Amino acid sequence: MVRAAVMTGPDQPLELVRFANPQLEPGGMVLETIYSEVCGTDVHLWRGRLSGVPYPIIPGHVTVGRVEQVAGTVSDVSGEPIKTGDVVTFLDVHETCGRCYYCQVARTSTRCPHRRVYGITYSASEGLLGGWSQKVYLKPGVHVLRLPPALSPERFIGGGCGLPTAFHAVERAGVRLGESVVIQGSGPVGLAAVMLARLSGALQVIVVGGPRLRLDMALRLEAELALDIGDLSPAQRVQAVLDATGGRGADVTIEATGVPAALSEGMAMTRDGGRYVVAGQYTDAGEVSFNPHRLLNQKHLSLLGCWGTDLSHLYRGMALLSKFGSRFPLELTISHRYGLSGTGQALLDVEKQRVIKAVIDPSLP
Repeated sequence: MVRAAVMTGPDQPLELVRFANPQLEPGGMVLETIYSEVCGTDVHLWRGRLSGVPYPIIPGHVTVGRVEQVAGTVSDVSGEPIKTGDVVTFLDVHETCGRCYYCQVARTSTRCPHRRVYGITYSASEGLLGGWSQKVYLKPGVHVLRLPPALSPERFIGGGCGLPTAFHAVERAGVRLGESVVIQGSGPVGLAAVMLARLSGALQVIVVGGPRLRLDMALRLEAELALDIGDLSPAQRVQAVLDATGGRGADVTIEATGVPAALSEGMAMTRDGGRYVVAGQYTDAGEVSFNPHRLLNQKHLSLLGCWGTDLSHLYRGMALLSKFGSRFPLELTISHRYGLSGTGQALLDVEKQRVIKAVIDPSLP
């Protein structure tokens, strides 16, 4: 039998449930979970802020594990067969159809209406399809990536969901050599964006967020300036960015807060003709009003949304972390590890921002 933490419904305590070992289909595999992360999305799931979630679910959409069983031949993106004992991760998005308008014409697979996501849109009744479990069943067709030798499971999970999400946002922003970048939000997405903006050639990276432990980590990851939202008013934060950028504002601003009010502030921080990428509004947290003449049209601003990730973001993010991990040791963002019985506490700690990154380790009590 396999133990897993099950989220039975919004605002309900998680339950430890025993499941039968999965029966493999041809092309499927079983992972022994090493780590699975707890991210802001999991808090949203717990608080019922996402629609269409098939509770009960096994949360955990970004996971690293050791291959225990493989049914037939399964290859990674390079065509190399996956073998038992390999340490791998996988793209949580599954069943993207490759045939619809968004997949084929718009080339925006993150909007495919058929896509399903491990730890989010699979019910626990369908099996071990989330990472907060001793084992995870990878259905046929799941994209599996072997961790490079230089990338430890700790470093990978330190990047976690934030790494490919930030990769997509930085890619969408088109950060160029010598530009100034403001990142709103100092959670895992914002911190990964610091690294990726630097690697893209940003000359100056400014982080706006909190609390202090997260801002200190942003500075460790080569942010030049970290502005604490607890110390400065919105107007003072905008002025601080203007002062740091010669009065113009940032070339690029990336929103990774999940707070609607951040949008008008972020647009005000961005220079005329700059780019503003909204990556943090994953749930419907309400509306925000802004002056479209003053903050958008007159500024000649490019305003871009950024939704989800695909295999390229995960693959290239992992490659960068493998190459530059000693410079950007994202494993240092792991504040605490929790066993399956501690998942409720982990959710509370993430919600209250008492940790930078919470990680589920099923081997712990």
